[in-house]
Order: sequence, then structure tokens, then C-alpha cells
Amino acid sequence: MIPIEKDIDFVTDFSDKVNNPSKLTSWEMFQQSYQIAETFKIESFHSLVSIKFLPHMNFLPHQVECAEKVIQDMSGRALLADEVGLGKTIEAGLILKEYLIRGVVKKVLILAPASLVNQWALELNQKFYIPAVTAGKRVDWNHSNIIIATLDLAKREPHRSVILEQVYDMVIIDEAHKLKNHQTKNYQFVQALRKKYFLLLTATPVQNKITDIFNLISLLKPGYLGTYENFSKKHRGTDPYLKQLIKNVMIRNRREETGVSWTDRHVSTIWVDFTKEELQTYKEIEECCNDLQVVSSITYKREFCSSREACYLSLKKWMELKELSNQTTKIHTVLQNIEQLPHHAKALKLVDLIKHQNGEKFIVFTEFRATQIYLQWLLQQEGIPAVIFRGGFKKGKRDWMRQLFHDHAQVMIATEAAGEGINLQFCHNLVNYDLPWNPMRLEQRIGRIHRFGQESDVQIYNFAIRETMEEHVMNLLYNKINLFENVIGQLDQILSKLEMKNLESEISQIFNESKTFGETKIKLDNLTSVINSVAGEQVGESL
Repeated sequence: MIPIEKDIDFVTDFSDKVNNPSKLTSWEMFQQSYQIAETFKIESFHSLVSIKFLPHMNFLPHQVECAEKVIQDMSGRALLADEVGLGKTIEAGLILKEYLIRGVVKKVLILAPASLVNQWALELNQKFYIPAVTAGKRVDWNHSNIIIATLDLAKREPHRSVILEQVYDMVIIDEAHKLKNHQTKNYQFVQALRKKYFLLLTATPVQNKITDIFNLISLLKPGYLGTYENFSKKHRGTDPYLKQLIKNVMIRNRREETGVSWTDRHVSTIWVDFTKEELQTYKEIEECCNDLQVVSSITYKREFCSSREACYLSLKKWMELKELSNQTTKIHTVLQNIEQLPHHAKALKLVDLIKHQNGEKFIVFTEFRATQIYLQWLLQQEGIPAVIFRGGFKKGKRDWMRQLFHDHAQVMIATEAAGEGINLQFCHNLVNYDLPWNPMRLEQRIGRIHRFGQESDVQIYNFAIRETMEEHVMNLLYNKINLFENVIGQLDQILSKLEMKNLESEISQIFNESKTFGETKIKLDNLTSVINSVAGEQVGESL
């Protein structure tokens, strides 16, 4: 039996308090409670409530539209693929803030390149008031609600097992194009994460072929585009049905579509002439590699066009691996000739350029680490303070190098590690000391300085040495199809339509298979004509 007691005073007490509300609480307390309720009230799911909590932020229209579309139409799972510099991090931060305020997200994992981890933490904390922490060696994955880490750290044990046990409300992956290959451990690790909302950020969703984007979208929505085999057979880059499918899960804003006023981009080609001795050594490298049937002869020639040091060290390493000695007298002769060469002609031209710019800051991109060290030493000899930036630096050192460049050094000499994510708007001069053969990498480089927040016109200097393969690439690829100003924004679509593999591989193959300069010129000319033709078709389709 359950005892039942009758509350004979309830009706009287309730009526008394209704007639005299001051007995429940004071008027001041009621007003404060009412104001709090009004502040957190969400009137509609079709508008962002987080913006009024961030009055110090001036969001661009396309950033707000992106956040609204992801939340309202894409169920919080999207590929953010704006062009470099349009604020993908801001868009992701705004989406995250909205979900946090609405109370549907609490536990968050953000995976970013090492050079961007601290930048993510800084922006989330200072701009969005989101208490994000960075992962160190002794990170507490179980009790940290919003954590930022590198993919390399997260996928290693013992971290991997602990992370895969978690259930994340939201996962954000920056520079997501690195997940384009579904057979890699990185891809499989991200695929195994348990997550509700999911954002992938990349400015280059298609780098080599249309299946790149299939792999990324399959992470967001498994099975959405069918199987890999059927997709490869059925779809092409120009398939309108495929474009609509992708549009449902990807947002890609382009500069000309945002209505934002951008500073101008000025491009100059700096031609360099080898000295007689350098040109002779270049030809000797080519002949020697051909005689010995060295597969990577292109690499050695590219290195020699960059610096003596880069080529010398590579040839030495090749000899050691092959255990070659005096029977390869040609290689020894080439090495001896390189040892006798004076300063590199291109390096001296770089010094001359920087000296005549009245102390302005420069970021210089090279393909080779040996060239980095040489250029830093040479600039120091000329009284020009320089720092280097490359992959392999721990995140603390990366931040230190960026700060040194900002506060003290005039020049930053960088490899491709600085071509992703890092913001350098305080600099507006960029030198492509070694021109990349993949224009996608070129746009990543330029995006470090030509982005929202840049107040000066951007000056881009492209170095190329005459009578070498650099001249062929410059004249027959970049200049002819005007990649610097026009085509680069749509190159991902062009490569998809042509079903072309990595453009850098295509160019390397042309140099490898060509026996004469004339044959190289014809093949590169044909390549650029095809790209131009497809670019023209796309312009016509857009009209």
C-alpha cells in the first residue's frame, strides 16, 4: 500500500503567491532572469544567433551565407572549398559557434597541419570566444571538449585508440585535400572517427583527377556518390548531374563572386642568364645523366637551376647509393666543376631585387632545402636578415619563425610548408624562386599574402633561367595559358574534364620522353593548347 497524504494548504498558498508575486522572488531578480531568457532565446532556426554574440567581428556576406547553408541545408556535413584567402576558417568557426550556442555540440575535434594548430586555437579563442586547446604529448582526449591536433599525432598510438573510442559532436579537418587518396592511413583514420557534424576545408578539392572529390565527399556522406568503381566509369568532370550532386555538399566561393574589393595582383617575370661556366655545367649534367641512364635527370637539372648546393648534394647521394667510384669519371668531373662555380646567377639576381625595394618584406619560395640554407647565408652576407620556414619544424618553431619574420627579418625563405594555411598579410612581395610545375601549388603560395585583410597591392616575381627547362615551362605553360591571372581559378575543372593526372607529372613525362628541345617545345605547346581550348569551352558554358 502506498500512503497518500492530502496537501490541504496547497491551494491557499498557491493563490496567495499568485496574488503576491513578490513572495516568490524580487522584481530585480525577475528582470535579470527575463533578460537572460531573452538573450538566449532562439527565435528561428533559419537565422544565425551567434553573430550577436560576436559584435567585434565583421563577417563578410559570403561567410554568413555559407554558415547558414551548412546548418540549414547540409545538416552540418559539408566541404568548404572557397578559394584561398576567402576565410574558410572563419566560416568553420562561425558554424561551430552557432552549434555551441544552440547546445547541440559539446565535444569537438579539429585536425590541422602543424603550422596551423596554434593559429586555429588563437582564432577560436580571440575571435569566437571558443575555449579550444591544442594537443600536446600528454593530452587528455577524454575530458577535453574542444581540442586541436595534427593528424599525424592523432593517428599514432596511444592517441589513436583513445580518439576512436570517443563520440564527437563535430569534427573539422583543415587542408582536407591531403585525404584525397582513400587507400592511405590518414583517410582510413578519419573515416573511422565517430562524428555527427563534419566539415572538410580545402581550397583545392580537385588536385589531380575527379576521383579526388569522390573520396572527400565519401567521407562526408558514405555512399552518396555510389561506389568508387561505378563513379570512375560513369562520371566526368562536366557531367551536370554530378555537378548538382557535388553542389549539395560543397560550397565554393570565388573572389569575383564575393563582391569584396581586393587589392591588385601584379606579376613580373625575372629572366636570369647563366654564366658561361654555369650553362656548360648544366649541359654536362644533362649529357652525363643521359649516358648513365639516370632516371631522375630532370630532378638534377631542376636542382641546378635552383642552386649549386642542391644539385651537388643530390648527385653525391646518388653516387653513394649506387656505390660508384672512379669508373664514373663523368659524374666526378661534373661534381668538380660544380665545386668551382661562383655564386649562383639566380641567387645574385634575388639579392639585387631585394636590395632595391627599400627594406620591404619578401617571402621567397624554393623547392629545395639546400637552396634555403644557401640563400639564407647569402642574404646574411649582404646584410639582409632572413629566416627559413619548412616542413619538419615543430609547431612552436613554426610560430617563432613567423614572428621573427613579422618583427625582425626582411625575408622568409620557405618551402611548400608555408604554402598552406599560414597568414602573412603583413608582407606583399612574393618571389617564386623555383617555379612549381603544378599551378595548384602556385595559388596556395600566393594565397598566403593575397587574402582578405591585405591592404597593399601584391607583387609576384617569377624567376626563370634562359636556355634551361625553366624557360620552357615559363614560356610554354604559364605565359601562354596565362595561369597567373586567369585560368588558375578554374584549373581544377579543366583537369577533371581532361581526365588528366597530376599536371606536374605530365610535364615531367614530356621532358623525360623528349630527345630534343624542338620535341619538348611541340609537346608542351600541345599541352597548353588543349588546356586553353577547354578553358575557352568553360567560359562559353558559363555565358
